[in-house]
Amino acid sequence: MSALDRFSIVLVGTTHPGNIGAAARAMKTMGLTRLKLVNPAHFPSAEATARASGADDVLARCEVFDSLADALADVRWAVATTARDRELQWPQYTPRRFAEHSFAELPGVDVAVVFGRESSGLSNDELNLCNAALRIPANPQYSSLNLAMAVQLVAYELSQNAPTQAAPPASVDPLATQIELGRLNEHLLSVMAQVGYYDPERPKMLVKRLRRMLAKAGLTTSEVRILRGLLTAVSARNES
Repeated sequence: MSALDRFSIVLVGTTHPGNIGAAARAMKTMGLTRLKLVNPAHFPSAEATARASGADDVLARCEVFDSLADALADVRWAVATTARDRELQWPQYTPRRFAEHSFAELPGVDVAVVFGRESSGLSNDELNLCNAALRIPANPQYSSLNLAMAVQLVAYELSQNAPTQAAPPASVDPLATQIELGRLNEHLLSVMAQVGYYDPERPKMLVKRLRRMLAKAGLTTSEVRILRGLLTAVSARNES
């Protein structure tokens, strides 16, 4: 098994099918094979196949999802690419630092790199489904990169930093998946509303801040279970 097999490239709302094919080609040249598409405008597509230039196998194995949440459901760590400053801050990496972090700090963990729409990138809600942000250093007066070029840069850094020896086994208590974090987030909001700390009619920034806090915390599956057990106990005590 290649050290790169645990990395997936996720393209959200891709408008031009040629960009999907070019991204697949960029991935294969660097040894990445796992491609996920979220609501592509046109796929399958002859143009995507033509632009893949021999990376047809990557396209043939790619998975298509209705939402980013579905695409990341079984992923334990996800980084969102963005070229814009956002309202809420969270850990931010360059492609090289992301690759170094992934191999040094996340051994055996399934990791996703999420790329947004060609014209508008990712929404804040979509970014909130990820654990960190990735920004490619570029000319501040013209920082826009073609989608396939951005995929190529990230894939290159992953290939250059991938260890040659066998990867260590995954932890017996792995990082929580995005779906586990999402369920914890919903459970927290439910109990917070129950005890009067959170008003669903006036959420303000609490929902986004809470999801961002959970994404940054690096919680494991067992830690999520502990927290949800505590929340269940609090809810039961409040109802009694």
